[in-house]
Amino acid sequence: MEVLAKNSETIAKQAQILAVDDNEDNLLLLREVLNVFDCSLITATEGQIALLLAQVYHPDLILLDVMLPDLNGVEVVRHLKQNPTTKNIPVIAVTALARQEDRDRLLAAGCQEYITKPYMLEELEAMVRCYLARNS
Repeated sequence: MEVLAKNSETIAKQAQILAVDDNEDNLLLLREVLNVFDCSLITATEGQIALLLAQVYHPDLILLDVMLPDLNGVEVVRHLKQNPTTKNIPVIAVTALARQEDRDRLLAAGCQEYITKPYMLEELEAMVRCYLARNS
């Protein structure tokens, strides 16, 4: 019984990350990068699905592509921040949009961080590590 309690405690403490990108290859890369964190990865390829998954799973962190087929990343972040159950989930924009005005718009919408593709794996790992440490 004690072993069962320890296992359930470990499972309960495992971080969850929601990765949102319409490109399956990008999601696969994120899965490989995030393997070092021993976390649970949830993925979505559309904004509406991401919103639903965020409400159901309450992930510790969301990695959000901006160019999605249905809602763009700014719309997704605004919906997340307006919903009492998801408003405190940190969001890192992971995008190919590299202009300063894009960055400003995403941060103003509610993203905590912004990283441009192609990103340095170490930079992404450092950001993720920082936000997961805040939630533990």
